[in-house]
Amino acid sequence: MTDVRIPSAASVPAHRDPNVLRWVGAYTASMVGDMVFFLALSWAAVQNGTPAQAGLVTAVSAVPRALLMLGGGVVADRLGPRRVVIGSDTVRCVTVLAVAAVLFATDPGLWLLALLAVVFGTVDAVFMPAVGALPARITHKDQLARVQGMRGLAIRFAAVVGAPLGGLGVAVGGAAAAFAFAGLLIAVSVPLLISVRMRDLPADDASAARETTAWRDLVGGLRYVRRHRVLGPLMVTIALGDLGFVGPLNVGLTLLADERGWGASGMGWVLAGFGTGAGVAALLLTVRGRLPRAGCVAAGSIIPGAAAIAALAHAPGLPVAVGTAVLVGLLTGLSGAMCGALLQTQSDPAYLGRVTAVGGIVSLGIAPLSMPLSAAAIGVWGTGPVFAVSAAVCGLGGVVALCAPGVRRAELPK
Repeated sequence: MTDVRIPSAASVPAHRDPNVLRWVGAYTASMVGDMVFFLALSWAAVQNGTPAQAGLVTAVSAVPRALLMLGGGVVADRLGPRRVVIGSDTVRCVTVLAVAAVLFATDPGLWLLALLAVVFGTVDAVFMPAVGALPARITHKDQLARVQGMRGLAIRFAAVVGAPLGGLGVAVGGAAAAFAFAGLLIAVSVPLLISVRMRDLPADDASAARETTAWRDLVGGLRYVRRHRVLGPLMVTIALGDLGFVGPLNVGLTLLADERGWGASGMGWVLAGFGTGAGVAALLLTVRGRLPRAGCVAAGSIIPGAAAIAALAHAPGLPVAVGTAVLVGLLTGLSGAMCGALLQTQSDPAYLGRVTAVGGIVSLGIAPLSMPLSAAAIGVWGTGPVFAVSAAVCGLGGVVALCAPGVRRAELPK
């Protein structure tokens, strides 16, 4: 597959660039398809097995994703992110549609669902680093922060729209119909991705991946991140931030809502508040395109965001909890968006697949460990102390960033 390329030219604002908008449309369709897929997988697993078996089926996709993502980053950098994204999205589409067809015809049981989850997770290990490496090839460096904001809006849109669409599919035709709907949504992204044009890279960047073995590329990518004055400490910041954030905003929030008598609807309102705040942060970056003193903003916003996480456990009522969640979403969303923008703009494009893979392992491999630990700790000490410790871990990420001169002085391109 030959990449379609565009010559370097004067920068066009990303939100007005048809090339970027095609990519955002493809990414949005794929993410909505993902949301529908995981809802359909959870529903089908619950219908075909015990709760424990259903939990195992829905979690099994994370194993190949975490184990293989570094290799996926190498593949994206060696083969080019465009062809890897198109190929992996096609495999995802065909696999989901094939399972939908089987479910329409028969009831194969949990083994097919588990196999589907493993295949999906394996392909995701290649797809996700390639998605992270693609923006640098479709727009200019001064627009990458704006693209990061647009990507954040796409994720928020998928989170809001995907679950109701999946529920509608299940209500109309069961899990088979929902899987078919997910496959069709992912299929929409493929022709859009094919139409995306690529920007030329410098010759030394474009040829770097072809001069070494895959193993050396892997080791070289890890060494590149570790030695980089911005990327190294930024990865530590992201790891600490996610470790302190994922537990309270997932299992911790469920237990808090139960403890306070807010119920499932109250928990939904708190989650909606968080999503609203994070969406506003993504919109701000989309509109502005660039915020001055990006490193300080990324580090400075995570510290009060961590304090808001601690305060959430002491909210006197549901309205205050929702308002606090909006503040958490706004501050942590702004920090996350700025960290993502810095990863995009500070990385050499030839390493972006591997850099994205390292960041993905941090978020998808390390951070989920905090969920069972948070649940067990809340059972022993209660929500207040555990939320406070989680906030301290999250805030420590901001301290690490502020203490790293490279991050503290980092700026987004003008």
